[in-house]
Amino acid sequence: MSEHAGYSPSFKRPADTLRLRRQRQRSRSEVLTSGGCSSGASPGGALSGIRPFSPGPLLGSAVRTGGQKRRNPFASIENTYNSPKKRAVEDCQEFTLSATVQVINTMHTGRVSVKVELSLPEDDSLLERELFSKQTARPHIYLDSEVPAVTAAASDTPCTQFPPDWSLKTRLLFTSPRPFAWAENLKAQEEAQGLVQHCRATHANLLSHNQELQNSPDLRCAFQQSLVYWQHPSLPWLPLFPRIGAERKLSGKSAPWAQDEALQQSLMSEWCVSVTSLYSLLRARLCPYFYLCSYQFTVLFRAAGLSGTRSITALLSPTTLGLREAMRSEGIEFMLPLVEEKRKCRGPGSTGQEAEPEPDGSGAEPGEEEHSAGAPEDSGEDVDEDDDGVFSWLEEMGVQDKIKKPNSAFIKLRKEHSEARLDHKPESVVLVEGPSTFILLNFLINCKSLTAVAGPQAGLPPTLLAPVAFRGATLRTLKARSVNVKTQVRNGFQDLHSLEITGPVMPHALHALTLLLRQTQQGSFSAGLYTHEPTAVLNTAPCPLGEPMQDGVAQGLEGCGLHPDTVQQLTGPATLGKNALRQLQMKDYRYMWKS
Repeated sequence: MSEHAGYSPSFKRPADTLRLRRQRQRSRSEVLTSGGCSSGASPGGALSGIRPFSPGPLLGSAVRTGGQKRRNPFASIENTYNSPKKRAVEDCQEFTLSATVQVINTMHTGRVSVKVELSLPEDDSLLERELFSKQTARPHIYLDSEVPAVTAAASDTPCTQFPPDWSLKTRLLFTSPRPFAWAENLKAQEEAQGLVQHCRATHANLLSHNQELQNSPDLRCAFQQSLVYWQHPSLPWLPLFPRIGAERKLSGKSAPWAQDEALQQSLMSEWCVSVTSLYSLLRARLCPYFYLCSYQFTVLFRAAGLSGTRSITALLSPTTLGLREAMRSEGIEFMLPLVEEKRKCRGPGSTGQEAEPEPDGSGAEPGEEEHSAGAPEDSGEDVDEDDDGVFSWLEEMGVQDKIKKPNSAFIKLRKEHSEARLDHKPESVVLVEGPSTFILLNFLINCKSLTAVAGPQAGLPPTLLAPVAFRGATLRTLKARSVNVKTQVRNGFQDLHSLEITGPVMPHALHALTLLLRQTQQGSFSAGLYTHEPTAVLNTAPCPLGEPMQDGVAQGLEGCGLHPDTVQQLTGPATLGKNALRQLQMKDYRYMWKS
């Protein structure tokens, strides 16, 4: 059989294959060289760096040693050069993105700048200009995994106290020019004394040790006391905080209760005893607050008097339409404080077009959020009134018979759709006050969806976190670690000391640590605060900021086990909104912060 050109009935030798490959590369380079010389006559010759037929090689680009991409046989000159996105490449031949990534600066501004040059190769997405439109407009890019995000909210002038932050922190990083030697290698006696002081709710007076405070054993005991918290359930091999988005951390861990229904019921019954004990302590003002961390949402219960309230309050976030409807069916009275606040800010005469959308990109229209905040009956009446006005206008035009009036089912479906747009967003935070908090507690205890049905968290009760002891709780301590480093300054190097705290940091622990650092670091330190983002919205004010606080509303909290200065701070109004503290700096015994 005669051999055709380019066809071999037998296998080729490796040497022959390499020889043919070299010949193809040489022939392609000659074709590209000749094409580059005559590119001025082509319609796209004026545009260098653009493929004539995507995804082929670029005009005038170097030839790759590997395999070349085949020319698109369906491409044409019109859809290649007349594309709106490709016409924008005429003004810029080379795209280089210079980003300044700022990380925590432990000395002056709290950040250290690291230069990162990102250059896009010519072969990769030249046409996706919209992807980098937002990044090129900002000179600074913050990495969420490395540095806490900073928004525009900050303190204008230094203050003697920072606002209360009700969000849960996962990590604290304190930095100071003075060493943290007092936080290293605690003795067994000092650790035991700190635990005893926590259990007995006694606080040492450190003002009498101003001269020898660094070497004072009372300081080490107070430091150990500030790291203590109580948790239920507590399983040493499972990290039970945070619970939202913890499937990856819990995957592969031993979970003997996942397939044992009797064991799940035993865990749930013990959990019910613990949460009931916590609420009883809360009502008696022996526990200031506690957190209920589920795999879907987080609930913050606060005693009367905290955050400027007159009764027990509970904040639940994030929520869904199904959860809110279930709460309504159980007779739980609640409100959406962020939606109500936005409605009051707009005023009665404003419309949805006049109100600006929120910068968080929630995507919900102001008018639709207004419907979701009100009661179902009120929303239905408003829709009926609007529809009656529209149909009265249609009657004047004489076309009312040609238009079908929507029924009640359609109106209810449209209202539910507007409410569902708030799901899993900060605006879906729910506020429950007074006796309704007890109904909410019973609802959570009997709610079957409180625990996961499948996955790594299946059958595991929610995590309870509290600053005081309660039934079934386990005493836990935050992890502390100090590091000494050298930082480069203009004249050389300077010693810098840092103290890292990891674990579920609650509001009282943050304030207690700042009280210690205020005296040990001589009023000069900075801190980076890493927030568990789903809990940032718990800083929403439970009552209007302009409402005066009644005298004696915070009385009775002296026996809650916290430091008197900490209680005084937590009784102040919540001013952070749905933000949380990200940076905290003390200079000359005065605070400045960013959120």
